[in-house]
Amino acid sequence: MRFIKSLVPRSGFRIRPTQLQLLQTRSLTSSFRGVAVNTRQTPTPAQSRYRRPAKMDINTAITPPISLTAADTARFTTLAEPKMLVKSPGSHDPNTQSNYLIFYPLHNKVSITIDFEKKRFLGDITTQFECRQQGNCDEILLDTRDVEVQGVEILTGPGLKGWSLGEEAKKGNYGRQLRISLVNGVDYQSKVTVKINFATTDKSAALQWLTPEQTTNGKFPYVFSQCEPTYARTIFPCADTPAAKSTYEFSVRSPLPVLCSGLQTTVGSFDKKSGSLLYGYEQKVPIPSYLFALASGDIAGTRVGPRSWVWGAAEELITLKAELDGEVEKFISIAEDITDSEYAWGTYNVLILPPSFPFGGMENPVFTYATPSIISGDKENIDVIAHELAHSWSGNLVTNATFQDFWLNEGWTVYLERRIGAAIHGEKFFDFSSIIGWKSLEESVNEYGPDHEFTKLVPNLVDQDPDDSFSSIPYEKGFTFLRKLDKLVGREKWDKFIPYYFKTFKGKSLTSNVFKETLLAFFENDTEAHKALTTKIDWDKEYYSPGLPEKPEFDTSMVDVCYELAKKWKNKDLLGFEPAHNDMDGWTANQKVVFLDKLTSYDPFSTKDIDLLAKTYGFDNSGNMEVVFRFYSVALKAKYEKYYEPAAKWVQGIGRMKYCRPTYRSLAACDKDLAVKTFRARESWYHPLCRAMVKKDLGLDN
Repeated sequence: MRFIKSLVPRSGFRIRPTQLQLLQTRSLTSSFRGVAVNTRQTPTPAQSRYRRPAKMDINTAITPPISLTAADTARFTTLAEPKMLVKSPGSHDPNTQSNYLIFYPLHNKVSITIDFEKKRFLGDITTQFECRQQGNCDEILLDTRDVEVQGVEILTGPGLKGWSLGEEAKKGNYGRQLRISLVNGVDYQSKVTVKINFATTDKSAALQWLTPEQTTNGKFPYVFSQCEPTYARTIFPCADTPAAKSTYEFSVRSPLPVLCSGLQTTVGSFDKKSGSLLYGYEQKVPIPSYLFALASGDIAGTRVGPRSWVWGAAEELITLKAELDGEVEKFISIAEDITDSEYAWGTYNVLILPPSFPFGGMENPVFTYATPSIISGDKENIDVIAHELAHSWSGNLVTNATFQDFWLNEGWTVYLERRIGAAIHGEKFFDFSSIIGWKSLEESVNEYGPDHEFTKLVPNLVDQDPDDSFSSIPYEKGFTFLRKLDKLVGREKWDKFIPYYFKTFKGKSLTSNVFKETLLAFFENDTEAHKALTTKIDWDKEYYSPGLPEKPEFDTSMVDVCYELAKKWKNKDLLGFEPAHNDMDGWTANQKVVFLDKLTSYDPFSTKDIDLLAKTYGFDNSGNMEVVFRFYSVALKAKYEKYYEPAAKWVQGIGRMKYCRPTYRSLAACDKDLAVKTFRARESWYHPLCRAMVKKDLGLDN
């Protein structure tokens, strides 16, 4: 793979045709220092020794559903007439300007040419819509934001009367509504196919363009998309709502390897003029718009399991493989057992993105995006992969109908993630990780304030940007509620509901109200469980009360040793405690995290004690970002100037919002000028989503 070094001339980015063919059309598997490297296409699923994968048929398409079928609507009447849940924000997604309930998208063909020099996507999207309303339906409404609409045509159905873009939405950052008027209206179940030509702009928030210097190996430019929650509309016009799920075909031309949220079908059609190849992908499982994903750059892959691969820069593959080899298959198999259903997406691929990626991971189907911060050398942070893998059921197959119901995605996913962890590490791990999560929940509630709308399990997001409500609350408050239900009905009974839930809503989107009715209906003939769910659960309070929920009773056996050591540090002088290097012998990195979290809950430590912490345990030199982040939190809380500059330098290379946002806030509390200066120096390096949130944190958004 050394020849790749010659592919970028010093004068700028351009790949000669012969060089591109070497980069992109070499044999499927080549050798990189003993690691099998896939540089060309998505691998086909391998036969597995596990029961379910052997029966897998990934080529069977799932009929695209609406949010609820007619039978569902008849059964779950709370959607149409919410009687008990009068505080519900409603079942229609308030964060879309599309009329997806009238014209529902069934299938999309997306054609994109990636232009690295101009930093834009140029292409078209062809969508087949189905009319789902009786009567004369003559207008299709779609979401757009900061994208050029260059033309609209009707391929099948009545002719085009005209199209126009509405005014910019005054609230919610929703963009401009695209109105497509038909010459004649269509009736129920009629199909209309629309082709729209588009070009992204420099304001398209879904895309992050990286220069070679911003990538891991510094060789080629890189681009990746991040469409959750409502940024698909900044790439192409669409019904940008989790309530609308459709299948996709991708046709992407790029001078660098391409990965999409589907299974690869072709690589071909080399264009000498542009020095690019045409990549084909297909997603036969219906997905919402926020799961559209595309990445292009210097990307290679290696197998880490019978049906899983890891992808990144070729030079990283030995390290990546060492961290994930053999681990992913464990996660998949356990998740299949818990849900009693097969992994539906073929292969599971993990793409390790450059460090500016703003999240721990993003559950794009087939290709999970992951932060490089999970690669710590000790396998302590790969629970992010368990989380994103769990999304293959909760979120990707069964989806929240609105982002007001986001807890149905993330709360369920955290629950499954911790069940996976407990199956691997023992049942005590479930509560151990829950305690860490509870600390994160407390911090989010404190940050917003206990009465803030966004601290509700089901917040009202009318006229709001869903991105503004992003925090650990839907994750941890959602998990806490599901844990409560688990405890209330009993694990044996709850474990029978889990497969029922995922099979019932496979391929569908649902609201919190429908979840409630589904749960009660499932236990209707179980007098004890049904009574508990109707008398011991105040559903309105659980859904719509702000602030912290009732704290669960955790098994603290795995954290007690952490708390005991933290107490010794707190009362070090009084107890005559002398810290030693072996205090943490046998501890996991996560136990060190719990220890440091406990220290941050105390009054600030002296600078002398912070120096002793670093010297004794080496926290400041740890390769685990979870540990380093929390050590800096302890030091900055004490306003220890010695660590201002190291923390500032560290955060300049961290794009994951979990770390960089609180670090910037802590820096600002110590030295506002330094925090602003640090951010301004690297502002363009951060992802647009992260950049916007840090600006708000630092008061720079006005």
